[in-house]
Amino acid sequence: MRIVLAILWMSSALPAAAADLTVRIGNLRSAEGQLLVAVCEEAQFTKPGCAYTGQAAASGGVVTVRDVPPGTYAIQAIHDENGNGTLDRRLMFLPLEGIGFSRNAPMRRGPPRFADAALEIQGDGVVSFDMAYFQ
Repeated sequence: MRIVLAILWMSSALPAAAADLTVRIGNLRSAEGQLLVAVCEEAQFTKPGCAYTGQAAASGGVVTVRDVPPGTYAIQAIHDENGNGTLDRRLMFLPLEGIGFSRNAPMRRGPPRFADAALEIQGDGVVSFDMAYFQ
């Protein structure tokens, strides 16, 4: 009995394993180019350098981000229609390509707040949201 209790106690102390997150993006205006997805902690949200990223052809509308540890994150996505690896903008502000955020967080005169896009990741899962276009 002591061995069983010791094993149960040890297994409960183990940290949760990193997970694979499937991101489904709707409202794509074309199947051209690629989808770039970043799963970000608050300090990196809407900035370059998010630790967990993935990309896939836009034609599928699905991107898998691998090895995301449990935690609170916000997800951001770009529909890179011309495949140049960046979000093209007009006059350094207005996006020419699609952008989207988890929980379909509202964009009011700029990117959403982290709190509006934040969600808890605890294991393998699926998150869905829509792409927005301003041109």
